[in-house]
Amino acid sequence: MKPETLNFFQKVYQVAKLIPYGRVTSYGAIGNYLGAPRSARMVGYAMNGSHEKDVPAHRVVNRKGLLTGKHHFDGTNLMQQLLESEGIVVIENQIQDLKTVYWDPSKELL
Repeated sequence: MKPETLNFFQKVYQVAKLIPYGRVTSYGAIGNYLGAPRSARMVGYAMNGSHEKDVPAHRVVNRKGLLTGKHHFDGTNLMQQLLESEGIVVIENQIQDLKTVYWDPSKELL
């Protein structure tokens, strides 16, 4: 499928699939990369429906590193467990040392 024929959610999934293991990005960063800087909430909606699409939604957090999408994962702590299995430290639903694990698609995908 050509990129111009993809809907917004499909474009979000394409970007999310590129987030490297052990790194995270934010809803807003994905929106900015897609040319829709005020679309963080829509990116979040896309992540809510991504679980059947082989998308690492656990690697997408809010701009402060909070696990705001965790209630969309099965189990009580699955999002945190997935992040911790990749070496990311999470305390009280927030990624610690966010700057070191943050992946910005606008800078990484030229």
